[in-house]
Amino acid sequence: MSNTLAIAATTATLRKVLLQRIGDLDATLKSDLTVTTQPLDLVHQARKDTTPPQLNIFLYHTALNAGWRNTDLPDRSRPGERGIPPLALNLYYMITAYATNNNDDKDGDESSHRVLCAAMSVLHDYPVLSRADIEAALDGNDLARQLERVRVTPQPLSVDEIYKLWTAYQAPYRISAAYEATVTLVDSRLTQQAAPPVLKRGKEDRGVFSMLGAAPRIDAVRIPGRQNAARLGEEVLLLGEHLSAAGAVVRFDGMRFPARIELPPVAGDTPGQLAVRLPASGPAPADPDAYVRWAPGFYALSLVQTVPDGPALASNQVGFALAPVITVAPLTVAAGPFTLTVTCAPQLRDGQQVRLIFGDRQAAPASFTQGADSSAPSTLTFDLDVADSGTYLVRLRVDGVDSVAVVYTGTPPVPGFDPQQQVTVQP
Repeated sequence: MSNTLAIAATTATLRKVLLQRIGDLDATLKSDLTVTTQPLDLVHQARKDTTPPQLNIFLYHTALNAGWRNTDLPDRSRPGERGIPPLALNLYYMITAYATNNNDDKDGDESSHRVLCAAMSVLHDYPVLSRADIEAALDGNDLARQLERVRVTPQPLSVDEIYKLWTAYQAPYRISAAYEATVTLVDSRLTQQAAPPVLKRGKEDRGVFSMLGAAPRIDAVRIPGRQNAARLGEEVLLLGEHLSAAGAVVRFDGMRFPARIELPPVAGDTPGQLAVRLPASGPAPADPDAYVRWAPGFYALSLVQTVPDGPALASNQVGFALAPVITVAPLTVAAGPFTLTVTCAPQLRDGQQVRLIFGDRQAAPASFTQGADSSAPSTLTFDLDVADSGTYLVRLRVDGVDSVAVVYTGTPPVPGFDPQQQVTVQP
């Protein structure tokens, strides 16, 4: 890994390699060539009084390395542990050659071209920075100890990119070549956590449990009366594949409030069906605590099947809505301002969103009283002001689930609005 000298060490190593090996490659340049690492504008200013040929290495851009950005170091973490990726950087350099005596005539161009060709030839022959060169280039750096080697490859630039780069530094263009140095890995200073060894793999240290056969799958939930939500005391049908009542429970998980309720199912009338009855409030066989165990709103419904000597198999989860059962008083009021009292069973939970739908308008509760015991519903009051006489349907909406306002009467059953959930406003 590398410390904060990683970028400086890469630049210094490039300078050292070019300065040493250009001279070995071309004896004419060995004595007077200088290699600098300055921005383009500063080089231009300094060249006013400089006559030797010069090669400048300018770091003009850095970018995150996509391959190493989210990769844990293999020597820092073991399988199953979450490591802290290093800061992985790609470095982009502009290598510019300057002629002897700053001439732009034929001799000057030949000198700059000679310097640039020698530099490109060195980087072609030595595309990987050696550990020895890195260690000798800058004191205190540990770039040489990182796992990945630093490779230098040509980076083609378009005419537009070259123009923008030189224009930004307000320097006259000189013949140049761009290179990418990748990758430098800067070590993160955050503390990495390592889990202790595993002592036991599962129950009785038997490891992964495998079982042939498909898990149960729920395709649909059928609610009485083809309503969108069920009520306490009603029977719900589950339709799907591989459904069995043996050793199974139907699990209801509250989606906006903490609740987990499990009920035993029974076999339905046809294969692929299970029936589960929601408990009503009251003495056994009903549930005396149904009003506090349940709450109106949405649940995630699943079937959990117990396997002998094995883990429980859970089906997919499907949405299930439990509607509030309400009473409304009074059912007849005079036009103008009035107050409605509505009871809600099961009891409401803290944080649930409640609205009264009176006809086509909504109203927030004016007051709320929780049931005195587990068998009492919640009580709410709503202040309304209705000027138009008529009959209005009343519904209570809890967390997006409306009370069921439809009843079936006659033979065959015909749906109609529940008269106990309609309020008549008299003139």
